[in-house]
Amino acid sequence: MVLSQYVDTQFSAMQQLDFMFRLLMAAGCGAVIGIERSKRFKEAGVRTHLVVCFAAALIMIISKYGFVDLTLPDGSDFPGTRGADSARLAAQVVSGISFLCSAVIIKNGGSVKGLTTAAGLWLTAGIGLAMGAGLFVVGIVSTLMMVGMQLLLHRFTVFGDTYTGNRMQFTVKNGYDFNTALEEQMKAWEAQVSDSKITRRKDGTTEYDLTIRRKKALTYAEIKEFMSEREDILSVSNSPLYTKYE
Repeated sequence: MVLSQYVDTQFSAMQQLDFMFRLLMAAGCGAVIGIERSKRFKEAGVRTHLVVCFAAALIMIISKYGFVDLTLPDGSDFPGTRGADSARLAAQVVSGISFLCSAVIIKNGGSVKGLTTAAGLWLTAGIGLAMGAGLFVVGIVSTLMMVGMQLLLHRFTVFGDTYTGNRMQFTVKNGYDFNTALEEQMKAWEAQVSDSKITRRKDGTTEYDLTIRRKKALTYAEIKEFMSEREDILSVSNSPLYTKYE
């Protein structure tokens, strides 16, 4: 049997288009929610919300329409399937994939990485369910759409989703004078402090442990220029937490 004939025996072309429209609407709604969260510098931004909403819509379509081939054209059950609830299998995959997703989420102080990866794993499970249920068009198009959206959102800046994270540690002689200078420098770098810890030592020095976010990673030249303007800085260290190419 030709593949196109097999697909048409389950759903018409208009029904397939309806499925695609639902997925697009879900992706749009997820992106809108993610934009609002991203503007507030939340860790789960546009991409994470988009993937979660997209995956939820895909799994809902599978739950509603993925098992129509268990019923014969006259409305009777396919032999051997009476009383079977195939949707339970989908539910177990959805709950089970969460354990794998939790393994790729890493929290480091006030920053979190791996959210988009975890959401992508969840979507991948949904695509697997779609293909296993015989929803070939939905599964293939979902894969292409997800890859395209990820590439597009990595290519173009979308609010805070493409911000980098850095952990900076300063040791200074006088913390009172350094506070004002640090605030002005963060504005000049167009960076925002998402987590901070300030410690006064017994020798009179002050240590700043900061987690900052900005669109571009801090360069050695920028840090060196800031140090050259401040004689009270004894030492500084900088390490990236995550990048926009996560």
